[in-house]
Amino acid sequence: MLTLAIVSGVSMGAMYGLLALGFHITYVVSNTVNFAQGSSLMLGAVLCYVFSVTLHWPLAASIPAALGLCAVWGMAIERFVVRPFVRAGSNGWLMSTVAVGIVLEQGALFTFGKEPRSLVLPVSGEAFTIGGLAVSPLQITILVVAVVLAFGLQAFAQRTRYGKALLAIVQNPQAASLMGIDVTRAVMYCYAASTALAGVAGILIAPLFSVSAEMGTLFGLKAFAVAILGGLGSARGVVLAGFVFGIVEALITSMLGSAYTNILAFLLVIVALAIRPHGLLGQAAVKKV
Repeated sequence: MLTLAIVSGVSMGAMYGLLALGFHITYVVSNTVNFAQGSSLMLGAVLCYVFSVTLHWPLAASIPAALGLCAVWGMAIERFVVRPFVRAGSNGWLMSTVAVGIVLEQGALFTFGKEPRSLVLPVSGEAFTIGGLAVSPLQITILVVAVVLAFGLQAFAQRTRYGKALLAIVQNPQAASLMGIDVTRAVMYCYAASTALAGVAGILIAPLFSVSAEMGTLFGLKAFAVAILGGLGSARGVVLAGFVFGIVEALITSMLGSAYTNILAFLLVIVALAIRPHGLLGQAAVKKV
């Protein structure tokens, strides 16, 4: 049971890492975070369900369409919910992103309905045995997708012109702007990437937890806890913290039961942050000049 819990925890940890990477991306580039990240997870799952099940689109079209709309949603959040407060020198974007997430959830509740729905993906098949362990194709898919996206983002930042422009903004946004880099547009694209990552996580976990208008609330809170635990400014830190949180959560559920999972998991996060206030790899975070 211990080994099975670890396998399950690694899979869920990969999903938490994806969501936490969304917080990291917007933080390092704009020094803001999108507290509507959980609702963006829900949006990706709901849109994929509507396109594939309600409208009978093939998944090859449903998934890109859902992620594209998630990205548009992220750009709208940055443009109309975050940017006005940032330009005014206000921290009002904190509550405005929370509010817009609640508005999206309520809108989905009235249009999509409260009843959970089942979304079946091609990788939602029966578990198979590896080394005596029962592993589902979906668990492997979640892990593979998370790792590929994490390494892909790292390669994009280090090896492409646009990625290096983002790194320049992280180091010094004023100097980057003087060098001709459109900082405002870069921040908007980072919000698009953040919500698209949340949409990916939502689609991947939909077969495990069903699709509902309220599915993203708790996941969003956990992902933010993971981002803080790993160190908001460290991509490696938030991914590592995602795996740690997922494994710890699975072990608590396996040994003590699901009633204690959220209580003890969040308590352990608080204890860890009391020991390391900057997160697991917070010292490696990039600091703005």
